[in-house]
Amino acid sequence: MQEIYDFIKECGCFFIATQDGDQARVRPFGAIEMFEDKIYIACGKLKNVSKQMAINPKVEIAAIASDNKTWIRLEAVVVEDDRDIARQHMSDAYPNLRENATKEEIENFQVFYLKDIVASNILMDGKEEVK
Repeated sequence: MQEIYDFIKECGCFFIATQDGDQARVRPFGAIEMFEDKIYIACGKLKNVSKQMAINPKVEIAAIASDNKTWIRLEAVVVEDDRDIARQHMSDAYPNLRENATKEEIENFQVFYLKDIVASNILMDGKEEVK
């Protein structure tokens, strides 16, 4: 788990795919943290991505390393953690998430952890290494 987290964290930006009815949706994320031995992400409850994950918690995540030679793809299930301690951990790690947020955005700040993770590392030369 730590290796997966370290790789994605080092990438800086990662992409989450969700399902919106019969349409796939992909958007960039930047906030990822380890907390209580789980990988966490954050978003706002008012965002479409949150609504999509509430309907179907299965997501895919992709990130590419800065060397442009390796990338990772994850299948996972997101689980909302509504504990204040979990939200505070993410806020402490990414203070910018709240610094410029409106009162409504702060009140609707939510965090999810990833479970049932299946990860693949794909080498850009076409060789695939599954972890």
